[in-house]
Amino acid sequence: MDIGNKCSAQALDPVIVEQINDWEMKPMDAESIAAPSAGPGDRRRWIALAVIVAAQFMVVLDVAIVNVALPSIRTDLHFSPESLQWVITAYAIFFGGVLLLGGRLGDLLGRRRLFMIGLAVFTVASLLNGLAWSEGSLILFRSIQGLGAALLSPAALSILMTTFREGRERNLALGIWGAASGSGGAAGVLLGGALTSALSWSWIFFINVPVGLLVIGLSPFLLRESRADLAHRNFDFAGAASITSGLMVLVYAMTRAAQHGWATAETIGLLSASAALIVAFFVIEARSKAPLLPLRIFRLRTLTGSNVSGLLMGSAIFSQFFLLTLYMQQVLHYSAIKTGVAYIGLTLTIIAFSGVAQALVTRVGVRRVLPTGLAFSTVALILFARLPVDGNYWTDLFPAFLLSGIGLALAFVPISIGALTGVRQADAGVASGLINTSQQIGGAIGVAAVTTIATTFTAHYVSTHAGSNAFSGAALTHGFAIAFYVLAAIAAAGAIVSAVMLESPDKIAEPVIDVGAVPEAA
Repeated sequence: MDIGNKCSAQALDPVIVEQINDWEMKPMDAESIAAPSAGPGDRRRWIALAVIVAAQFMVVLDVAIVNVALPSIRTDLHFSPESLQWVITAYAIFFGGVLLLGGRLGDLLGRRRLFMIGLAVFTVASLLNGLAWSEGSLILFRSIQGLGAALLSPAALSILMTTFREGRERNLALGIWGAASGSGGAAGVLLGGALTSALSWSWIFFINVPVGLLVIGLSPFLLRESRADLAHRNFDFAGAASITSGLMVLVYAMTRAAQHGWATAETIGLLSASAALIVAFFVIEARSKAPLLPLRIFRLRTLTGSNVSGLLMGSAIFSQFFLLTLYMQQVLHYSAIKTGVAYIGLTLTIIAFSGVAQALVTRVGVRRVLPTGLAFSTVALILFARLPVDGNYWTDLFPAFLLSGIGLALAFVPISIGALTGVRQADAGVASGLINTSQQIGGAIGVAAVTTIATTFTAHYVSTHAGSNAFSGAALTHGFAIAFYVLAAIAAAGAIVSAVMLESPDKIAEPVIDVGAVPEAA
């Protein structure tokens, strides 16, 4: 550590600490290099939080909202069965692949600026999606929408981080963020079913347009600009190219594996290429003078543990929504709108317990809350694995939904808090991009894996039960059950990892204050 430029809060004279706090509370110029947390009297911060949470909710919503509309899209745009999956895959590839790059671009170019650019791209792409006239045009516009989401999502989270001080206020803000992000998937299924049934599939995209325009219009007045306090503005092109292409190839390989098998030459080749690119990225970063992802960030054990837990949780939770939707529609024969309504209990539970989660983290720390949340998720997944062919909503699904909602709230909120704990403001964007990437890549791997597992065990059931077929409720339920047990094991592994890797609050180092980044008093 350079003692001439950096010092911990505990090592500073109390008078200097008070002066720094006074500096942090003063209004900042729109182009300030680093925007420290605003003072408690600045109520505008909470309105700003509503703005960025609204944008994040749209992003999460669009991951799930398309699923229930796929049959209508296939009919209207004459999609082939093979190409229909690309409506989801195109979005996932660009979203998951560009998140880390998007986070660092926000640090370098300005977080508010990149947030607005990403939101503009996302909003325009949403409009074009609704106006799509062919399968090719919809896939193209979904790719652009995923790119916009990858730019705005880490920028939004880093704005939250630089607006609220680490501790109670940031935890409260992240509790609200977690409620929106955690419930977005379930709300997407509900809203997608309602809009598709009442209007048409185009409205699942059109609904983003007025919200996006409103947030873009409010952003210059409510959000403060901030950038990383760096002595250079160099950009790591080699690192950006390797990690972005590596992650995009990985997501594509996962999708192909689920459709065509894991042992094919194409799948093995894609996975090998992805691994080579990601390894090359870390080699580049270790030697770079201006790394896209400073490897020193992984010295923060709570950040590292939160990202590993986020990867495992993403694998379990994304896949849970995927399998439950298939179970309700293919086994219980729920309509799109009924499937959406079924998720209300889960959605409301997440919202209610997200506030509880942030309060618990503030009181006892991430290390105690996160394993508890993942334990609740594990129990819920075991209950889902025991769903019968003739399942009843209130006795079979609803109790598991409640447990799952509690688990999601008690896991998602502390993961977000832990992934930003101890991070310098200069690294706010890259830390935000990293936790988003961990969850999205985990989700892509999880969905691909459980698709293969469910299909394999459904086929095995058919081969051992005369008279059954791959579309019978018994065969499908058997495949889903095995997949849910695998997800329960993944969630349990996440609970163990978080209990072992995360540090207790008294062992977490005080965040470093960038004295050189503090603006002069007005």
